[in-house]
Amino acid sequence: MGKSSSIRVAIIGAGPRGTSVLERLIAHAAAQTGPAAVHIDVIDPYPAGPGHVWQPGQSRLYLMNTQAFYPTVIPEDPRLAPPVAGTTFDRWRAGQLLNPLPSLSPEELAELAALDSRDFPSRALYGRYLRCTVEELLGRLPDGVTIVFHETEALSVRAPADGGTGTTGTAFDVGLAGGASLTADSVVLALGHIPSRLNIEQRELQASAGQLGLRYFPPAVPADVDWSAIPAGEPVLVRGMGLNFFDVMGQLTEGRGGKFIDAGPRLEYQPSGQEPLIVAASRRGTPYRAKAALDGYYPSSVTLRYLTDAALERFGSAGIRPGFDHDLWPLLHRDVLWAYYSTLVRSQPGAVPDQETFLDALDEALRPHAHSSTHWEDAVESVLAVHVVPRHRLDLLGLAAPLSGRSFASRAELDAAVVDYLMDDARRSALGEQDPVKMAIGALHHGRAVLKTAVADGGITDESWVAGLRGWFESFVEGLASGPPALRSEQLAALARAGVVSFVGPDPRFSVDRRAGRFTAVSPWVGSPPMTATTMVEALAPGNRVSANDSPLLQQLLADGLVRPRLMMTAEGAPVQSTGLEVTAHPYRPVSANGSVGEGLYVLGLQLSSNQWGTAIAAEAFQPGGPAYASGQRTLRDADEIAQAVLGY
Repeated sequence: MGKSSSIRVAIIGAGPRGTSVLERLIAHAAAQTGPAAVHIDVIDPYPAGPGHVWQPGQSRLYLMNTQAFYPTVIPEDPRLAPPVAGTTFDRWRAGQLLNPLPSLSPEELAELAALDSRDFPSRALYGRYLRCTVEELLGRLPDGVTIVFHETEALSVRAPADGGTGTTGTAFDVGLAGGASLTADSVVLALGHIPSRLNIEQRELQASAGQLGLRYFPPAVPADVDWSAIPAGEPVLVRGMGLNFFDVMGQLTEGRGGKFIDAGPRLEYQPSGQEPLIVAASRRGTPYRAKAALDGYYPSSVTLRYLTDAALERFGSAGIRPGFDHDLWPLLHRDVLWAYYSTLVRSQPGAVPDQETFLDALDEALRPHAHSSTHWEDAVESVLAVHVVPRHRLDLLGLAAPLSGRSFASRAELDAAVVDYLMDDARRSALGEQDPVKMAIGALHHGRAVLKTAVADGGITDESWVAGLRGWFESFVEGLASGPPALRSEQLAALARAGVVSFVGPDPRFSVDRRAGRFTAVSPWVGSPPMTATTMVEALAPGNRVSANDSPLLQQLLADGLVRPRLMMTAEGAPVQSTGLEVTAHPYRPVSANGSVGEGLYVLGLQLSSNQWGTAIAAEAFQPGGPAYASGQRTLRDADEIAQAVLGY
């Protein structure tokens, strides 16, 4: 390894990303000739592997948002140092069916017995996989590698007061809760989801709740919340209808003894009598669209024709740093349109009488060449006007806002409309690759994987990152392509029919009626009085903004100037503080407050959100026959580069 003394590295954060760094350090040490000399301190108040979010003991009603075949914490890239232990989640799942570990609980064995590759596992079971992976790694440690796990919180990272240096020329003192400290040559910040300060409105709601004796549940990891504190038989306002909403829904229904019953063409809900009345609200007025039933993570019938690696290479060859709205979105928009209309022709032959002529004309209109006098979108509209009747045309923006432009005379009318939307969306999900709408969304899903590579590390202009990618596209694509399994939509519809769930409507406004001592929620598009409740839940994850963090460690690093948030410039030339830290190109060393870059400090994961897009999703296992997008295992390659830098390779 080229060093006579032991290398000491501290990994702060023992969830999946910290585990990836640990695995890569072990893999590279094992690949060396002769014994290694590496000591690794892993610091996290939660057990290594699952960390905070993936605790194996949490409710099995909390599901992953990816199917069993998708996630992995072990890289499969043959260009990287080979793993010494561990495998993908799906291979681990299959192995446990044949030869289960004695430590698996009856609940885990029961879930494994019923779980297929295409099913959505519980977060608890994924946490067990992560824990088992760490245990396997510990059983295969190469000579000279030692690991100590500290189940406590890291409160500070500082250069030592005595000016001491480690084997890399730099050393850090890592302060732990309780007063202990340790010294490391390198520190990897794999912090994951960190506590966040509430925004102004949330602080006001929380303060009012305290003054009036109301119950207010701020954004939180769902497994951390005491859901039993929400009383049965009373309304509870739930703000947010993304993925966290379905966690809340499950805990307050099935988690209280209710049951979903297959009643033929649809689900029915049998209440236990312990449920509250869930009053759900979001900006759109509806939850995310459900995932389509597919054999893989991406629809196999959709292949990107325009937003391709070759297109990205052309930008580079021409010396163009693309903008999102001007350069990248028009290519993906074309792919979405082609996916929709080619699926329409294939699955509904009667929808377009002259199919061959239509597809030829559409193909010509979509070509990214300069039309002499017509914009490409106008050319597409001209083709559609000739060949496709209005009811079969794609309303892309309308997909993300299905209640837009509508008003409702009563809450009952709104609830019926939302149930219709849920059932139609679930029906389309069941059709899978035969549904044009779901294949349009499938193109967005493919495109998101390409965009992650295209926009990483300054791949697009700051102004288009702020105004385009994060300004409108992120929420748009998440509402369409990041939804729950279709079963959740069917369950929500059943709950609404059973009177257990009602909806507020689009553009809700929340406030506190201090005279009545209640929270209120009202939509300007629904002709009913405001909904009121003594309990309000924010069905949102804590905000991922380093400048609003409530982490003692990150606050100390910012205060001491070892790290700083990244500033981006808007189109008007105004600097805005982005969500993540400013870092160098990978292996991602943080830039200090004075602009210098220190050695030995590295960042991995969510705090890279200003350099990478979509940092929260797990690494993607390779799927036979499926597309191998470079972004799928980007986090694992980042961990590999950090490990090599730490070891001095």
